[in-house]
Amino acid sequence: MRLSVLTVACAAALAAAPVYAQDSAAALRQDIQTLRQTLEQMEKRLQAIESGQPPPASPAITTATASGTGVTPAPLPAPLTAQAQVPGMGQAILPQRDSVADPSSAASRPDSVAGPTDPELKGFFAIPNTDTLIRIGGYAKLDAIADSRAAGDQEQFVTSSIPVGSAHRDVSNFTLHAKQTRFSFEARRPTTHGNLRFYLENDFFGSSDSYQFRLRHAYGQLGNTYAGYGYSTFMDADSLPDTLDFAGPGGAGYLLVAGIHHSFAMGKGNTLTVAAEDPDTQLSNPAEGIMPVDQLPDVTVTARMERDWGHLQLGAVARSLGYDGDAGDGRRFAGGLQLSGSAAVGEQDLLLFGMLGGKGLARYTADLTGSGMDAVVSADGRLQALSLYGGFVGYTHYWSPLWRSNLIYGQLTSGRNDALAADAFRQSRYGVFNLLWSPAPSWTMGMELLYGQLEQQSGQRGDTMRLQGSLQYNFIK
Repeated sequence: MRLSVLTVACAAALAAAPVYAQDSAAALRQDIQTLRQTLEQMEKRLQAIESGQPPPASPAITTATASGTGVTPAPLPAPLTAQAQVPGMGQAILPQRDSVADPSSAASRPDSVAGPTDPELKGFFAIPNTDTLIRIGGYAKLDAIADSRAAGDQEQFVTSSIPVGSAHRDVSNFTLHAKQTRFSFEARRPTTHGNLRFYLENDFFGSSDSYQFRLRHAYGQLGNTYAGYGYSTFMDADSLPDTLDFAGPGGAGYLLVAGIHHSFAMGKGNTLTVAAEDPDTQLSNPAEGIMPVDQLPDVTVTARMERDWGHLQLGAVARSLGYDGDAGDGRRFAGGLQLSGSAAVGEQDLLLFGMLGGKGLARYTADLTGSGMDAVVSADGRLQALSLYGGFVGYTHYWSPLWRSNLIYGQLTSGRNDALAADAFRQSRYGVFNLLWSPAPSWTMGMELLYGQLEQQSGQRGDTMRLQGSLQYNFIK
């Protein structure tokens, strides 16, 4: 390669040097000296490129003018540049981990630094003549699901939807779908006010009977200020366990919501985040003429500590619940706490956990969001926030660099209330064991055994077992 480049350079330089009979011997000697210097500079540059060091400034080929008395610089083409550095790519503190659903990659982080499932921020490329880098990501995922008896939701293992007392609850079912397939678009650039990140993501869980587009994330973040739609600040994406099932344990904090938040650095690895989010009072079976009312945003405060062994996060949310009815209205403050985290065990294994509790907290849980279990209006018109507590624990074991397993248990319990219907939610249990194989970073397949149980306020119970197999191809990994 070096010989070819030098030959081409010599030929170009000689062809460009006009030779006229009237040129003096001194002018010719000057041209030869200039060419020798140019070749020496090119030699040094090639040696630097081959050794992996930053090359010196690009040399210029000098050619004699038509009169033979001057030189005109002709810059060489620029060499191939190294991979561009992504703005905001601070070194991830958390230990690296793998995840099928990969919720961590979409999570907002102080100054938009890299997360534990994507520490190198691979796949970005620059838009020419700008400081902006973009990445198109996502994955294609096929799920094959077999239920021993009716599970309610045939595509996600939502334990609160398990039928209880149904005439068809003992009917087995098989489903094949690819609704978890998702696309994402991300853009990053530095600014005078910090690193700017834009993130957009969707999947196809927008409808129960078709592949309807569903927005998951659409937000911008400048420095430590976030605004848009995505994960609630109350939830902890880094603590969610690695499952083929998309829903995950019902006792985990989980909510996609519009909001704004700002993070304050409290020392290396420590942050405090304050957020205001879209409110949504969800009432259990409201009587005719009663409608939920929201007058204040949900306010969340989260303290987080990250270390090389893992992390701890304590979140608190305060809510203003309300309703308006024909016979009157009611208001009540509610809220709760969540403690979650992760911890490396030895060189390969990982422990994940979360526990939460409070009143009016159903909207912020994976099992009960949208279920109407935040509050209930009693017969005398009082608005009662429903108590709720639960949690999960998960353990990831790497059998080898290519094989891993997860063992997970979760539980969620709502307090008994006479104002609730007999078939209203009382308690759910969720259990998972899986075996995952990743022969390449972009390819994962596995099998998962799930068990779920639902208990109603009346005490009646229903349960089911599910076997799920999945094949996933990642676009960028």
